[in-house]
Amino acid sequence: MHSLNLGIFAHVDAGKTTLTERLLYAAGVIDEVGSVDAGTTQTDSLPLEQQRGITIKSAVASFSIGTTTVNLIDTPGHPDFIAEVDRALAVLDGAVLVISAVEGVQPQTRILMRALQRLRVPALLFVNKIDRTGARYDEVLDAISERLTPAIVPMGATRNLGTAVADFTPWDATDVTIIERLAEVLAERSDDILDVYLSNSSALSYRSLRAELVAQTRTALVHPVFFGSAITGAGVDALMAGIAELLPEATDHAEAPASGTVFKIARTTAGERTSYVRMFTGTVRARDRIESARGTTHTVTAISVFEPGGTVQRQCVVAGQIARLAGLRDVQIGDWIGHRPGQPADVDHQFAPPTMESVVVADDANDRAALRVALRQLAEQDPLIDVRQDDALDELSVSLYGEVQKEVIGATLADDFGIHVTFRETTTIYVERPEGAGSALALLTDDANPYSATVGLRVEPGPSGSGVAFGLDIDTRLIPVHIYKTADGFIHRMHQYVEGALQEGLYGWKVDDCIVTMTDCDHYVGDGPRKPNRPTEKTTAMHFRKLTPIVLRRALRNARTVVCEPNMRACIETPASTVGAVVAAATRLGGTLEPLSVRGDLATIEATVSVTRVQELQRALSSLTNGDATVETSFAGYAPLNGPPIRRQPTHAR
Repeated sequence: MHSLNLGIFAHVDAGKTTLTERLLYAAGVIDEVGSVDAGTTQTDSLPLEQQRGITIKSAVASFSIGTTTVNLIDTPGHPDFIAEVDRALAVLDGAVLVISAVEGVQPQTRILMRALQRLRVPALLFVNKIDRTGARYDEVLDAISERLTPAIVPMGATRNLGTAVADFTPWDATDVTIIERLAEVLAERSDDILDVYLSNSSALSYRSLRAELVAQTRTALVHPVFFGSAITGAGVDALMAGIAELLPEATDHAEAPASGTVFKIARTTAGERTSYVRMFTGTVRARDRIESARGTTHTVTAISVFEPGGTVQRQCVVAGQIARLAGLRDVQIGDWIGHRPGQPADVDHQFAPPTMESVVVADDANDRAALRVALRQLAEQDPLIDVRQDDALDELSVSLYGEVQKEVIGATLADDFGIHVTFRETTTIYVERPEGAGSALALLTDDANPYSATVGLRVEPGPSGSGVAFGLDIDTRLIPVHIYKTADGFIHRMHQYVEGALQEGLYGWKVDDCIVTMTDCDHYVGDGPRKPNRPTEKTTAMHFRKLTPIVLRRALRNARTVVCEPNMRACIETPASTVGAVVAAATRLGGTLEPLSVRGDLATIEATVSVTRVQELQRALSSLTNGDATVETSFAGYAPLNGPPIRRQPTHAR
């Protein structure tokens, strides 16, 4: 058996979870198709998902197509839970992007397609709901070509569109239309096909074109488009055949060193922590000791591999498979276990970070300690919740994507932990960036230094979106390998200390997009220079951990920081007659505009605006265009604030 790890993606309500149910039913895994409205689906198993009829957490279900085991990952469609989608992308061999035949290409559809293209994940498109009134064929294909990608190949035709008996018929191999369409699309991306097409197009056989379609689909150059209905099952057999034929199976590297990535963390009903791992290479066996990205070693105590019908206890998991592993105590989502192969730099952080936060207060003061534990567990499952604790005030705040996510966190705390909470006003999360370069040094031999270590650090601006980079500019003989075992171990821990220290900058916000370099280092092992007027302890890891934030704070003061606000890129489609009013509104709200484009009676305007003004812009557009404008927003990074810096207020002051 071969494996294929498949992601299902869609704008909310496009029918993604229902399609998952239909695939499981068609493969014989379940006896009847579950209902999202009734809360009886396989992958939406959380009570909150069943109550709300939306996917909140990614879930894995397996089925077979011939000799291939498909591990299907159902992901959320609501933008508030985009982080779940981000994590799923890292473990896929292929994807199906679901589009509604009625609503067509929607804002989240475009965001998801861009992510798939950026990571070069092979993807099929499934236009769902052809049985619904208002379903369209040519118009949806045109929208896909214009708004997602022109590299599409319709794989068949629909009949009785918009009725309960709507159906999808794959092209026949003798159909001249599909042969011509295939030749045109594939020739644009293959010199060999282009040469034959230009010299003698009749020499291109359907078989050779089909083979080229498989090759180009598997390398994410083209995207076959299927139509159907997840409710009635129309077109689903054709989609399943396409999944088996057109998408690549997981590469088998079972003999290589073990390597995998954690994409989900959950707890069993007994409270045991389990890690969902996609294995890329090698084999992990029960009782194996395996190293995590955090430099710690764990014993794998149990392995459950996903197979058609559920999970099965196994003694090992091999390359290409997805499994739940017990015993990985401190791993976090996104961590690699075992050997980490080289990965593209843009694998991480595909989507916008949370740009809002809110203080969470337990309604019952006696629940404060329990709330802290509960939020810590929720942050295990979603690190971007980013729980921030104010020890002095005994208050907690969480990062958020939106109000729906806030409601879900509140309901989860009540339902799963019995803790009822109140959220205070949602506020914007800013970041700080170094304005220039700054250095600081604390010497081991200085009596004013309370720790037995020398730490020198330089901080300077890094490229936008680069995060926090750390490196050494010291004689490597000064590295305390007796404490950290290896130079790499020291670098890893120092990077952690630095990132921890940068969680709060000069104005209280996280410091990002900077380069921190260690310029001096020393330690004390019982001989050599000592503090002149006070006892000198032997150096431990604690001394470096405690001293790093002090030195880095001084370096930041010397560099100075600038507070930056999150920006959104708004793509506005509006009647051409309203362009003047729309441009004026966007400009009034501080937007930076790109050159507009007009096609027919429709204009497209792109404006970059502060996240704090997006809702105001949307309200203005609705009024100015009588509701005829559509707005699609995407994260556009951070930019320095105009005006004085905003200081992060203590949680009680908000």
